[in-house]
Amino acid sequence: MDFYFDDQPSTSQSTPKSGHEDSQMTEDTDNESPRGKASSLSMTDIQEQNTSSKVTDISRRVQELVEKINNSRTSDQKVMDSFQDKLVAKVTEMCQQMKEHLFTVYEENSNEMQLKLLELSEVLESCTKLHSELLEASHALAGLRGALAISQTSEP
Repeated sequence: MDFYFDDQPSTSQSTPKSGHEDSQMTEDTDNESPRGKASSLSMTDIQEQNTSSKVTDISRRVQELVEKINNSRTSDQKVMDSFQDKLVAKVTEMCQQMKEHLFTVYEENSNEMQLKLLELSEVLESCTKLHSELLEASHALAGLRGALAISQTSEP
């Protein structure tokens, strides 16, 4: 609240020396003149204005600090988002490299398995040939035994 009194002397914010304030207050209260009441009101108004301006100043500082904290949080969030994006990109890149390496290993293993299967096929073919030859030899021996047995029975 601002009060303006034209006939009032200017007042300062200095604190009166001890001992003088009581006498000044009693003088103001004893004196029922309009000037005494106005002086008393203006001192109260000045104190209220000082308190009000201090509260306003503190509120402004608190608001600035809150804004600073919020800006810092926003900045932190941007840093974390950027870090997450970079991390996702790096992990994706590493996964792709691992897949490529895995496919390379699969291809190498497939080539090795194909060679081993070819060797196995050749061995099995050779075994089949040997089995056929053994069967022929066995039949031939059986035929010889049979012929030998007949020749032994026909001799007197």
